[in-house]
Order: sequence, then C-alpha cells, then structure tokens
Amino acid sequence: MTRHLLLLLGLILLLPLPLWATTDDVEQSLRRDYPTLEFQQITPGPFDGAYQVVVNQGDILYYLPQQGFLITGEIWTRDAQNLTRNAQTELMTQKAGLFPLDKALIIGNGPHQVIEVVDPDCPYCREGSAFFTGRKDVTRYIYLFPLDIHPQAEAKAAFILSAKDPQVAYEDVMGGAYDNQELPPFKDNGRLKIHQELGLKLGIHGTPKYWIDGRFVAGSNLKLAEKMLSGKQD
Repeated sequence: MTRHLLLLLGLILLLPLPLWATTDDVEQSLRRDYPTLEFQQITPGPFDGAYQVVVNQGDILYYLPQQGFLITGEIWTRDAQNLTRNAQTELMTQKAGLFPLDKALIIGNGPHQVIEVVDPDCPYCREGSAFFTGRKDVTRYIYLFPLDIHPQAEAKAAFILSAKDPQVAYEDVMGGAYDNQELPPFKDNGRLKIHQELGLKLGIHGTPKYWIDGRFVAGSNLKLAEKMLSGKQD
C-alpha cells in the first residue's frame, strides 16, 4: 500500500501545474525547472499561463510552467504596445524612491525633481546634461556611474565629486573641458564609491537613466522629458 501511494505521489509531482496554481507554486516550479536561475521577482504575466520573471534587477523573462519553457524577448500587442518595455519602465519607476538624495550632486532648485544616473564620457549623458543645464524648472540629483567602456570616465567622476565646487567641475567635464588634457590634481573623497555601489545595488547597467518627478524615462528620450516637464505628456 505504501509503495503504491509513493508511486501515485511521484506521478502527481510530474504533472504540469494546474491553472489554479498560486504564485508560490509557480516559484517552486521555476526553481525546480531552472535551479541555477537567480531572479528577484515572479508575478503573473501578460497572458494566461505565463509569468513575468525579473532577473538582473530589471531584465524580464517569461516562464510558462505548464510547458516548463523560459522565454526571452519582447511581447507586443496588435496596437503596437510593447508590454515588456512597459513592464521594465514600471520596475525602474519603482526605484525612484530608493535613491538617497543627500548623496547626490545637486544642481538647481526648480519645482521638478530630476534624478540622473550618468557617465561623464557617455555622449548621450552629455546631451542630457546640456538639455537640463540652465533650466529653471528642475532640481537635479546627479549620480555618477562610469562605465568600463569609457576608460577615463572613472577618474573624471571621482574628480567631479571630490572638487571644491562639484557643480562647476561637473559642467566643465560634461562640456568636454578635460577630453584632451589631464585632470587637475585632486584627492578622492570617496563619494564616487558610494555612487557606484548604489548603481550596482539598483541594477544599473547603462547610462543615461532619468527619473522625472518619480517617473522613469528610458535612455536619452529627451523629447519625452520635455513633455513631462511641460505637462504635455499624453
């Protein structure tokens, strides 16, 4: 009798998950199917039977527990809505409140809060800096996150945050003042390390990243930034 019961239980465990399975059931199934996968979140996906899995603090996969499939790529609707990108935007928007504003380089005192994560040698970051510079309607909270693809960016970032007047140093560097000459001597005060650790903790992989009044703006979409600041967003 015991042998038959164990056999029956084994067969049940091999069956696909029922449609009424809970998220906890699905999570256990995912861990069983993909034991080496590291993920931060699993939630119901964009269609029945699919679940959205967050990896690398912001990348999205789709898990189909009934089939045991793990799918990468974007999901679009007939009306050209990118559901994957929309979900990523929501995930990034949720990170706005995780920035310790007192650790940022702060420029301006306008009514709109703008959080910026930038690399001093990133051309798109420089375009964004030029866009925000001189605007009277923003308070900018800037975090420096130099990327490995720009070999001089880390030194420039440390120079900015260690300068006597970081705002002036930031504007000089972003304006290209030190692209073809050595940086002035400076003593690293450790602020850059705080910014870098924060970026890694929040899953930042590229620049620029912007949050305008708490809402994430992907990449260097300055047209959207302008609409948001002007109140003309659809």
